[in-house]
Order: sequence, then structure tokens, then C-alpha cells
Amino acid sequence: MLTVHHLNNSRSQRVLWLLEELGVPYEIVRYQRQPDMRAPVELRAVHPLGKSPVLIDNGNTIAESGAVAEYIIDTYGEGRLIPPSKTPERLRYTYWLHYAEGSAMPPLLLKLLFTLMPKRAPALLRPLVRKVCNQALTTLVNPQLKQHMAFWEGELGKSDWFAGNEFTAADIQMSFPLEAAAARGTLEQGHPRAMAFLERIHARPAYKRALEKGGPYAVGR
Repeated sequence: MLTVHHLNNSRSQRVLWLLEELGVPYEIVRYQRQPDMRAPVELRAVHPLGKSPVLIDNGNTIAESGAVAEYIIDTYGEGRLIPPSKTPERLRYTYWLHYAEGSAMPPLLLKLLFTLMPKRAPALLRPLVRKVCNQALTTLVNPQLKQHMAFWEGELGKSDWFAGNEFTAADIQMSFPLEAAAARGTLEQGHPRAMAFLERIHARPAYKRALEKGGPYAVGR
């Protein structure tokens, strides 16, 4: 049976959701984050980078969220959650499937890091670290995020879902950046279509089932 090596409160939540949408049986091997939020070293026995999600299926070990989604759709999708080939929707699907990690997540991770660094710096250095981090946020990170969020809002004005009028695996992949932006308090104001997207995915039964199996989910941490 397909096995998901699942780190709590992580990107692997999307893998559980995708499998629930398709009705694919799977097993979960659970890992808990350390107090510093890093993945436990035990994950390195599954994949050398020690990250999640990692999928084990028929002797194959698949890592990276986009690659995992592609594998599941190709192996178990039977044409579901993916637009027909050689269509504009398929091009959009491929773009959003990889944009989610390649372009959307880096500025969100930078925002998280620059927000946390002053809190974790030694007391004597904290004022300096805070000044440097605030400068980076103001001049680099926040302008990028503003541009990305405007992009999401504009694209969701073209159709209810990122690849077109039908829900696809690309929407599952894009859920994490939008959840992260909302959790960091940057999405709610001025992005009603993006917030409506989150409301739609939260209402999906498969999303709720995946949340029950994957555990508490707070991407803002």
C-alpha cells in the first residue's frame, strides 16, 4: 500500500488531501516537529534531505511536493483532477503546480524567517537583528509578497480555480501558499477572491478528512 511519511503541520498535508480527493488507500507514518520547528532526524532514513512529504509506493521513493502530486495523478488519477492535454487549462495547471513551491513559497518563507529571527536572537543583539530584519521585510520581502498576492487575485478573477473552471491538483498545490499568506495576516485585506478560494477548499469533504488524519494545521507557525 502507498505510504506517506507525514510531518505534522507541513506541506505533506496537501498529499493527504490529494489522496482523499482521489479515494486512494494509504498509510501514514507520522513524524513530529522538534521544538525549533525542524523535522526530526528520523526522516533522513527515508530521504537524505530529511524533509516531508515523502511518498513510498511500489518500491519508488518520491520527494518534493510537485513531484509527489504528479506521481499520484499519473499513477492513480485516471484522468481526474487534471485538465485534458494540449489545452490552455493544462498549461495553466502545469504552471500553478510548480509555481506554488518555485515562486510563491520563497518570499513567504523569508517573511517567516525575518519575523522569527529577532525573537530568537540573543537579548543584546535583538535590537540590531530586529532593525536588519525589518529593513529586509520592508524593502525586499513585503513588496514581493504584495506582487504575488495581486497576481493570485487577478488570476482568480478569470476563473474560480487556478487552472480554469474545474478544481484540480494545482489548487491543492496552491493551497499552501495562500494558507500561509492568510496565516501571516497579509492576504485578508484587499484580496477577496483569494479568501473566497480558501473558503471553498476548506468546505471540501476531502480537505476535512485529510485534516482529521493529518492533525492540527497551522502554516503560520
